[in-house]
Amino acid sequence: MRGIILASMLSIVLSATALAQSDQDLRNAGKRADEIITYGMSYSQQRFSPLKQINRDTVRRLVPAWAYSMANSYGEEAQPLIKEGVIYVTNQDKTVAIDALTGKEIWKTMVEYPPETTRVVCCGIVNRGAALYQGRVFRVTLDARVIALDQKTGKEIWSTRFGDPKFGVSGTGAPLVANGVVIIGAAGAEYGIRGFLDGYDSQTGERLWRHFTIPLPGEPGSDTWPEDAKRAKGGSSWTTGSYDPELDLVFWGIGNPAPWDPLDRKGDNLYTDTIMAIRPKTGEMVWYYQMSPNDPFDHDGANALVQTELTVQGKPTKVVMQAGRNGFFYVLERATGKLIAANKYVKVTWADHVDMETGRPVWSETTKQIVNEPATIVTYPNISGGTNWFPMSYSPLTGLAYVNTINQGAEYRASMSVDELQKLQPGESHRGLNLKPIYDDPDHRGFLKAIDPLTGTSKWEVGFKSPNWSGTLVTAGGLVFTGTLTGEFIAVDADTGKILWQFQTPSGIIGQPVTWERNGRQYVTVTSGTGGVYVLKVPDPNLEHTPPGGSLWTFKLFEE
Repeated sequence: MRGIILASMLSIVLSATALAQSDQDLRNAGKRADEIITYGMSYSQQRFSPLKQINRDTVRRLVPAWAYSMANSYGEEAQPLIKEGVIYVTNQDKTVAIDALTGKEIWKTMVEYPPETTRVVCCGIVNRGAALYQGRVFRVTLDARVIALDQKTGKEIWSTRFGDPKFGVSGTGAPLVANGVVIIGAAGAEYGIRGFLDGYDSQTGERLWRHFTIPLPGEPGSDTWPEDAKRAKGGSSWTTGSYDPELDLVFWGIGNPAPWDPLDRKGDNLYTDTIMAIRPKTGEMVWYYQMSPNDPFDHDGANALVQTELTVQGKPTKVVMQAGRNGFFYVLERATGKLIAANKYVKVTWADHVDMETGRPVWSETTKQIVNEPATIVTYPNISGGTNWFPMSYSPLTGLAYVNTINQGAEYRASMSVDELQKLQPGESHRGLNLKPIYDDPDHRGFLKAIDPLTGTSKWEVGFKSPNWSGTLVTAGGLVFTGTLTGEFIAVDADTGKILWQFQTPSGIIGQPVTWERNGRQYVTVTSGTGGVYVLKVPDPNLEHTPPGGSLWTFKLFEE
């Protein structure tokens, strides 16, 4: 009997040890092929895998291993996480643990919130993923809560509210655990929130700090808004940042000012449309770089922030980079925020170039029209951006960033008077514009591009009838994986852009592919399930026959 008890106790200890992700585990994320324990596949968010069992030669043998129904018709944008042979994946109403080899459900925990919550979710009823830390699964919810679940059972451990959804505050992004702090961002600029980042104690759910991304009156930056920022709004932090443990800096993209129409908010409108570096323990801002001062186009600043080392003027330089929604590809020095490069990677007409001395965009004549008075113009890129939230990947082997881009402009005109803009209240739509999409080439509404970060030029590009709204994954096997809005999951040659393999999933793909290894075999996993802002807001005849319906797919090589 004593032996049985000791064996049972040892099993519990070993199980706890297997589940308990330490700070060191998270630092090493990306080095172990059998697990994916953080958003972006590592703190750098490169979404690069050293695995090469599935490669240019073998990818033709890739077949489904299993599929799991997410029982959802709103859209599947989440990145799966994998630990000890278990996949953890989220959508807006559930968190699920699945056996990675069989696709069998282990546990499922539902998220319950009032149905009226969805009224103030501007851009798709979705969730983009979770975080793992010390045997817990962390996620946010549409009704502005951050919750912790037991990783083994799915049982809720704590739940903390970070905002009131009736005033437009929501959560859709994956949390980031940095230096022991669970960091989350808030969505809601389109409903007039004052944006913020929060840091939480992982054990108790206590909020440790809040960093407002819009200054309060009298704070630094308030003089860049009318009336000393008394009515300042916007600055969502709705996607997920990256973390440099050596510098102890978290890099987070901050979104657009509100309302979109700039006529009632003269000035730079800090700290909207910025890349911000903060201390994870305190939320203290160390530096910032603003991409689009006084942004009139909802160009946002929330796209993925990827870290790498580049040779700059003959010297190895640690950088953080972003394919900006405004159409410029930015490279910044990680420690200081110094601008290294800012080049167009898609068609851009709102600005002529970025002044490298000041870091500021040089507005085009058409942009100057709309910031001073109501006008109708044509501008590129449109409100969706040169790319959108879906993360790019970067290969240290090729030195290229792999980005799904959008080939679309807009006819732009104001729809509200200044008096009407001033009367907008939190929880009401803060758009104030009419936008009509324009296509130079309706047969190529988007391109997958392989971009040189320092020049913005593409080594190759592949056109698609609809823009791809999926993240990219690049591997040492020379492959780039991504998905299309019509449901094809594809593998592309990382050197040439040639499509080497594709598989038709049941619905459009707007998720984030990952690859991993178990028992010596490589697998690739991705969600399928159309939805999100483009499908909701943009008329696209190519998607007429793409049904909704969420599912999770895992692929492996067929053994000949």
